[in-house]
Amino acid sequence: MIAIIGGQPARFAPLVELYRESAKRAGADPQGLRVGINSHMYIAETSAQARAEFYPVYSAMMNRIGRERGWPPMTRAQFDAGCEPEGHLLVGTPEEVAAKIVAQHELFENDRFLGHISVGVLAHELAMRASELYAREVAPMVRTRVQPQVES
Repeated sequence: MIAIIGGQPARFAPLVELYRESAKRAGADPQGLRVGINSHMYIAETSAQARAEFYPVYSAMMNRIGRERGWPPMTRAQFDAGCEPEGHLLVGTPEEVAAKIVAQHELFENDRFLGHISVGVLAHELAMRASELYAREVAPMVRTRVQPQVES
C-alpha cells in the first residue's frame, strides 16, 4: 500500500517499479504482486462544493499533524494544487475523481484502491453523501475504464 498524502502521484511510480524489480531479482513473479493506493478523497456534485466542504476539515487535520511533525501550515493554494488533475487529492465531482483514480491506475497498475473520505472531523452526512457518490457513480466509471476489454 502506498499512502499518497502529498505531492504528485507520478513521483511515487519509481517506488512501485523498485518493488516489482526487487521481487523479480528475488525470484518472485512481479505479476503476482499486489499494489494498493491510499488517497484522501471527497466527492460532491460540483468541484467548488467539494473543495469548499473539504478544505476546512482537511487543512485543520493536516495542520494538526504538521505541528507534530514539523511541517508548515497548509495554505489554500497548496490544497487547490492538490485537487488539480496531477495533484494528490481526489477531491471534486464523480467524473473528476474517477479520472484521477484511472490516471493513478495507469501509473501504478494497482489492484487495490482505498479512498479515505473521513479525514478530520467531516460531518457524518457529508461523509455519507461522498460515500454514496463513490459507490453509485465513481466506482462504476472506474471499473469500466480499467477492466480489460474482452473480445467476443
